[in-house]
Amino acid sequence: MNSSGPVLFIVIILMAVGAGAATFRHQIYDIPWMPSSQAMIWQVEARIEFVAQGGPSQVYLTLPPSQSGFEIVQESAASSGWGFAIERAQQRRAHWSQRDPIDRQILFYKLDIVTNDDQIAPTPPETVTPVSWDEPYQTAVDHLLTTVYPTSADAHTLTLQIIQALRRSPTDQNLSLLTANFEQQDLLVRVLQTAEVPARKVQVLVLEDGRRRQSLASYLQVWDGERWRLYNPAVGELTETDNLLLWQTGTPAVLEVLGGTNSRVTFSMISQTRSSTVLAQEQADDLALSLYNLPIAEQGMFKLIMLLPVGAFVVTLLRVLVGLRTSGTFMPVLIALAFLQTELLPGLASFVIVVAIGLFIRSYLSSLNLLLVARISTLVVLVIAIISIFSIVSFRLGLIQGLTITFFPMIILAWTIERMSITWEEEGPKEVLIQGGGSLFVAVLAYLLMSVREVEHLVFHFPELHLVLLGFILLLGRYTGYRLLELNRFAAFRRAE
Repeated sequence: MNSSGPVLFIVIILMAVGAGAATFRHQIYDIPWMPSSQAMIWQVEARIEFVAQGGPSQVYLTLPPSQSGFEIVQESAASSGWGFAIERAQQRRAHWSQRDPIDRQILFYKLDIVTNDDQIAPTPPETVTPVSWDEPYQTAVDHLLTTVYPTSADAHTLTLQIIQALRRSPTDQNLSLLTANFEQQDLLVRVLQTAEVPARKVQVLVLEDGRRRQSLASYLQVWDGERWRLYNPAVGELTETDNLLLWQTGTPAVLEVLGGTNSRVTFSMISQTRSSTVLAQEQADDLALSLYNLPIAEQGMFKLIMLLPVGAFVVTLLRVLVGLRTSGTFMPVLIALAFLQTELLPGLASFVIVVAIGLFIRSYLSSLNLLLVARISTLVVLVIAIISIFSIVSFRLGLIQGLTITFFPMIILAWTIERMSITWEEEGPKEVLIQGGGSLFVAVLAYLLMSVREVEHLVFHFPELHLVLLGFILLLGRYTGYRLLELNRFAAFRRAE
């Protein structure tokens, strides 16, 4: 029996449920269909780890101050068994406490920040405290200021001149003495304060979507009379600050742990687009089954996983309707997923080079008459070695894009080489080129669709739409007509009729 009734019924149910659930989510929680229609939300998660010594313990984490371009809309802590409070002194701090913690402890602090165009009036600095230097450092600093001061016009240009002087190579004895005995940011702050210029060392979080276990960057802020300017001692002033979140200024330290050792704090972050209505309703708490409730690092992983069904749909469409032949059914999807990490052209070049070298080595392995399992295991080891060598050579040549080859799944590469080698032996090199070229063509098309910003937004914020996609895949599974690439083969029959 080949009735299409049950399949059509299932398809209609899937599409109706998926489209209905997505529409409900959009209307009730005001999640936008398009990412460009709403404000950008950054979810930042601080992960604190330390080893408790068994007595009373207290943990202090400095929190970001109010600043232009960002607004804190929600903050929370996940710390089972710990007391938690937010202290509001000169700079806000999260405070955890517990009576008798033991062994390794992990605390989480989560912060939701919305980007905006609001400008907050900067806080003027206090009177600069004179800095005293011991000899011979006082002489070295006086020489440095005497050299750069005439070539500057204000606090900003003086800062740039000092940074250039400290970076100049080769340096004179005075500069060498200073740079060898002082950390760069501390040295710049003290030299500027000696010149009666308000300056301070700050900790900044660089916001990059999907980043995990990131540390704060140490920068420098200088008061120019009207506002605080931000400088990277390695490059000079930072003018593009849209993705820089000021986390800590001056004292206290970013992290203080009393009653514990081996402490550290790392940051994970993910960007989302949500409306102001959703933010006010605290959507993540209302949606019990939402991906928003996962830890930030896992949300970044699911942003990629949710794109896999899109790639599977592209593969099904091109194989069933067009008739393209690929090496493996869904290997192109995994290649496309790797392209999202490596970018298209570096990914294509890396894949072709590794597979070509692997085929050459596999041709030698065939003469050893190894069993299939041993042959595949050998290829996995060799693929890892090839990728390692390729990455090292790329780095030495200054080709940083070559390092992204590590995003390719090793097992898939090894199995691809094995399949292509068998195809070469059984059907010839022409079939290998057809299947290999078809795989790369499908992977490129899947990558182009998966990298569309609107597609990334829809599949992550409306996972119900995967049911609609599944309905289309089931419909394609019932297709039994001609494939596009087969029409030319049967053209003679049409002419005969």
